[in-house]
Amino acid sequence: MAEKETPNPMAGLPDPPAVSVKTLAVTGIMVDVYGLEELPSSLTHVSVLWLHNPRLGTKARMAPMAQRAVGEYNATRAATSKRGLIAAAFDQRNHGTREVHPLANQSWNKGNPFHAQDMFGIVSGTVVDTRLLIDALPGYLFLEPSQSPPPALDQHICLGVSLGGHSTWQALFAEPRITAGVSIIGCPDFQLLMQDRARLSKLATYDRSAGGAGFLGSSDFPPGLVAQCARYDPKGILFGADGVVESPPEEQQARLRPILDAHVKGKRLLMCTGGDDKLVPWRCSESFTKFFTGAADGWYKDSGLVADNRVYPGRGHECSPEMVVDAVRFVCEVVQSAGAGGPAVSRI
Repeated sequence: MAEKETPNPMAGLPDPPAVSVKTLAVTGIMVDVYGLEELPSSLTHVSVLWLHNPRLGTKARMAPMAQRAVGEYNATRAATSKRGLIAAAFDQRNHGTREVHPLANQSWNKGNPFHAQDMFGIVSGTVVDTRLLIDALPGYLFLEPSQSPPPALDQHICLGVSLGGHSTWQALFAEPRITAGVSIIGCPDFQLLMQDRARLSKLATYDRSAGGAGFLGSSDFPPGLVAQCARYDPKGILFGADGVVESPPEEQQARLRPILDAHVKGKRLLMCTGGDDKLVPWRCSESFTKFFTGAADGWYKDSGLVADNRVYPGRGHECSPEMVVDAVRFVCEVVQSAGAGGPAVSRI
């Protein structure tokens, strides 16, 4: 059940405007930075769109999204605006320029016995890399004397597809400076996603008669991985290995509120899911997403969290043209709402 590369996300859309790209080696990671040459010298603030590629893809797969987002923002930016937008794409761990063990990118059915461990490690490792690059990137840009003082890179948005959608969820929970995200065909519940994949892969550790009880903690999903999920995965952070409570009672809300405050208070997230996705099915995200959007629209609304969930009927495991349009609109509104000050974000 290997993940195929997602279809061309620009299919059916006009070509995006040409946008400059400069590749930098930042702390040992090759980063493609889009839109530097288009930044006016009068800018005082710059937003950064961090792009996470799908499994079996590379940072080059995110080029059309970078071009479209930066190009659209530049075309609609007010002439008096002091804020610009750049996009930064780098290979997820063990992908592209960073690949060291190709089998680790494959699934159980393709001969990788460590599929769950490898995929979670790549996801959480890419989040670590993103946080490092947020720290480091300003030291590689705007170094000419004419650019002193340099514009502040003070707003960070994360957008990812498939594997990158998983890491976008984790990045939003992990990094305070990432105040908005777009998860395209990603999942916030890694444990349930792997349980479902283990069932479909007919693993011996998944007991169908017991509904998969015992899979978590088995050799295919060992206790160490369960512990990692509890620390880094959105569902695990809030509910551990227990089931999601979509509409928690008041006493559980009191337990969950400080956890949400520590991770997502005031943030914005757009979720794009294919209604017919077989690889990352909606059923694996549905319960947590309903909890998350229900909290944002209800008992946790006073926090400023905004969660916009969109399920696209008839779409499979793909970054469809509709998803691209919605994602670019979201990113542009997030950046436009920030103005010349802090990282205010969109409420679409």
